[in-house]
Amino acid sequence: MVKIRFGPAGKPISLKGDILKAPAFLRELGLDALEYEAVRGVKISEGKARRLGEEAKKNNIVLSMHAPYFINFSSVKKTTIENSIKRLNDAVRASHWMGSYIVVFHPGYYKDNSSKEEALKRVIENLKPVIEYRSQINAEDVWLGPETTGKVTQVGDLDEVIAICRELPGARPVVDWAHLYARYQGEFIRSLDDVIQVIEMMEKELGTWAVKPLHMHFSKIEYGGGGEKRHHTLDEAEYGPGFEIVCQGIMETGIDAIIISESPVLEKDALIMKRICEEKCGVSCVAD
Repeated sequence: MVKIRFGPAGKPISLKGDILKAPAFLRELGLDALEYEAVRGVKISEGKARRLGEEAKKNNIVLSMHAPYFINFSSVKKTTIENSIKRLNDAVRASHWMGSYIVVFHPGYYKDNSSKEEALKRVIENLKPVIEYRSQINAEDVWLGPETTGKVTQVGDLDEVIAICRELPGARPVVDWAHLYARYQGEFIRSLDDVIQVIEMMEKELGTWAVKPLHMHFSKIEYGGGGEKRHHTLDEAEYGPGFEIVCQGIMETGIDAIIISESPVLEKDALIMKRICEEKCGVSCVAD
């Protein structure tokens, strides 16, 4: 039986007060996942991280974390790599404290590399110290999650994400459907077949473990010639992709999924996604 969890990227917009209240708040809404946003830096203390983890466990909320945006593992500059390693290490440590199962991150940029292949090679090599750090602090329960990226200047197309996960033990793929849609100018993730292609490619290249569960981000998105511009809500019909095909793709491939809403209305669209999937497969696939 397919099992899907839903939740917001960050503190719910309708929640008053501290992030520590989020797990109980989401549970009451009927959601069961939360991605902690450390995109401006990992600033949470160990004590608070552990309390958040306790609240999540008590309310059956699966935690993930998004690492800082200021990361570039394909840089040719030594200081940039050193800073990127530190920031991702900080995210791994905080993720371990709170019991988050994955740290999502953007791998880097093609700029200053002679080719996309060279940029990818740098990413893989420069991530190795983070894999080692993960083991040093006994945080093997925390996966590194390279994310499919939305700009054509970024390392992170589907093949590159798979390559990173193939080469690095402890890495698993994160699919941002909106990013793929924007990166390919709305020509990909237009159909159910596109969704199935992505899922089956990851499972074939990496193994079933990579899609049990498959960590996902979703929103509608606006794009330009360079790819991603800004995220939009599910009710903005002029933007894509459509969530129905993603849900149907999950059903047809039989994978498990954790779907994080990056819509401007966060938990409200997470609830809409949950309802759509309930309509397609029944409450059993989205309930605990």
